[in-house]
Amino acid sequence: MTDEVKKFTIQRVTEQGKSEIEDVVVREFPLTIVLNNQELVTLLCTPKDLKNLAIGFLSSEGLIENKSEIRKIVLDNRRGVVRVETEEAKGVATEPLFKRIITSGCGKGTAFYSAADITNQARVESHMKISTGEVFALAKEFQHRSQVYRATGGVHSAALCDTKSILTFAEDIGRHNAIDKIFGECMLKDIPTDGRIIITSGRVSSEILLKIAKRNIPVLISKSAPTDIAVDLAAGLGVTLIGFVRGRKMNVYAEGWRVIE
Repeated sequence: MTDEVKKFTIQRVTEQGKSEIEDVVVREFPLTIVLNNQELVTLLCTPKDLKNLAIGFLSSEGLIENKSEIRKIVLDNRRGVVRVETEEAKGVATEPLFKRIITSGCGKGTAFYSAADITNQARVESHMKISTGEVFALAKEFQHRSQVYRATGGVHSAALCDTKSILTFAEDIGRHNAIDKIFGECMLKDIPTDGRIIITSGRVSSEILLKIAKRNIPVLISKSAPTDIAVDLAAGLGVTLIGFVRGRKMNVYAEGWRVIE
């Protein structure tokens, strides 16, 4: 955790007055992703699991589909650059037609997708089900995983789970980044995502929902709220969307047939 936080001397102010204390703040790190010598984007992120973040981002944008396409990953921590080379030349089209940049996320959440990505996305047809008790148990385990959040309150978390336990966990100042770190690790370590569950601490917007559907993940759980487009997308793409999981309460926004008593 030492690389992810920085100590500051601050003033603590209460009704009793001021005092000087030492506090820890989450670090913000600019990471530039270069694909086949084409600079794509600079993400503001937490300086951990940076290769996972780069591969997860490229995978989410459809620029890498499987690990066999990757020839080389070179991370320069000092300059904040990760270079990815693929077996075949790939990059982002320079023409802005039908492309848009999504910036609804903290930490400069960025995506290069168009309406065609949604239109062409297949429905998630998984028949898996999850009980309300399993949702609450996973959410409780998830809540206690993040050391950086407990120390700073300044990060989002994400996890890939089955119905019984958390399989892999990541955190970042950006909610998009935390999820992409999960998917990058899954690709690099050959961890399957089909029929699994994603938990996120952040708001569920349309691009988050699309990231999930692309991996054929049938259930998305959040401690926070969804947007209206995310709810519509979840219903259209067959993703069970659960929000506001807090204590022993939750809201099921779409495909509630997967949630059983």
